[in-house]
Amino acid sequence: MPLPDASADAGTETAAESATADRADIQDTLDLRLPDELIALFGASDASEPVDDLLDNVAGWGPATTSAGVFQLVSVRVERDLPLISRWMNDPAVAAFWELAGPDAVTEAHLRDQIDGDGRSVPCLGVLDGTPMSYWEVYRADLDALARHYPARPHDTGLHLLIGGVADRGRGLGTCLLRAVADLVLDHRAACARVIAEPDLRNTPSVSAFLSAGFRFSAEVDLPDKRAALMVRDRALRAVL
Repeated sequence: MPLPDASADAGTETAAESATADRADIQDTLDLRLPDELIALFGASDASEPVDDLLDNVAGWGPATTSAGVFQLVSVRVERDLPLISRWMNDPAVAAFWELAGPDAVTEAHLRDQIDGDGRSVPCLGVLDGTPMSYWEVYRADLDALARHYPARPHDTGLHLLIGGVADRGRGLGTCLLRAVADLVLDHRAACARVIAEPDLRNTPSVSAFLSAGFRFSAEVDLPDKRAALMVRDRALRAVL
């Protein structure tokens, strides 16, 4: 069926009808609203909580059920969490690789650099069955200095991890939680094809935990502060590793 000829009614609209249509068009335009994520991205949001647009709202990812219990990433609040995280950073086994030992101010500066930044790195507590027991940083590896040292792809997402309590180390928790967090990344960041990590090559337990969690060893990488093992978990290999 041929479409109606739009020219057939041309010139028959009255002035009143035209004015009414114009008002409707204006009203429609006034009703247009930018999506919330764009408003937040351009700084128009006055929300009290930081918005980590570059990582698809890590704080909103929700819990994951693991063989060790229910696990969730919770955004760090310096006023609440600094004493605990600083205590972990002063554990000699942690300090050897994180290099944040010292007064609380050392750890606080490290946390605030991320919290007050542009959202490319989000510090979190790892809470297992209601108990904070690990510290995590979820970050955009493709926007990090790391990207200068490996063939980065858009939206590569990196992980840093420390297990806080001595009693939680050496019993497979790292492997369990690394797999869970990598799955959270891939579940909630559709644009991310790879989860990246760069543990110190000397940190054999950490490298082993990543391997057991489905990451593959990609390369040795010389970073400014360490020689690292570049670990990669590919979305495409998620079901087989």
